[in-house]
Amino acid sequence: MREQTIQTILAKKFIAIVRGVGAEHICPLAAALAAGGVPLIEVTFDQSKPEAFGETAKAIAALRALGGDILPGAGTVMTPEQVRIAAEAGAQYIISPGAEEAVIRETRRLGLVSLPGVMTPTECAAAHAWGADLLKLFPAGALGAEYLKALKAPLRHLHFLAVGGVSAANIPALQAAGAEGFGVGGNLVNRDWIAAGEFGKITAAAQEIVAAAG
Repeated sequence: MREQTIQTILAKKFIAIVRGVGAEHICPLAAALAAGGVPLIEVTFDQSKPEAFGETAKAIAALRALGGDILPGAGTVMTPEQVRIAAEAGAQYIISPGAEEAVIRETRRLGLVSLPGVMTPTECAAAHAWGADLLKLFPAGALGAEYLKALKAPLRHLHFLAVGGVSAANIPALQAAGAEGFGVGGNLVNRDWIAAGEFGKITAAAQEIVAAAG
């Protein structure tokens, strides 16, 4: 299952980053994203609100129950305990802002896909040694395609996803520099559209970013 998830991430290329969206909106949001070609959905933990971790788990579980092409993951995962909460809810991949050995090892122990955040060559090498499957270059939009190209030169054996400030405008350059996938948040999951029930706009935005990757 873990290898299949890795291959799905690399094949689909895009993960939608969902922050602050309640369980009541998560299913229509997922349907809109999937209709636009983005069935991989990362529901993030809000580290400033531990009392809301249960809501995050409910949203992940709701996505898991949809079945079909929808593949849920958990984001902003900072502790092994949060890995376990996400796993119990049905998350198939674990994404973090940085590279924490304990988080990566717990993710692998539970048979899930590990996708920690990295920036420097040292962080990339350490995360890979600890068992990371894919690496999240963050913040990719600020670092730019030339940075990724330079990073990738000695680390061509590693798989990078570009996350942070990713849009249809910079996807082609990041892809040419070596990004094999992308995480997209605010430029795709617009909370004003969700609140207004304008899910068609989310589908259109998803189609636009998918088209940008060719």
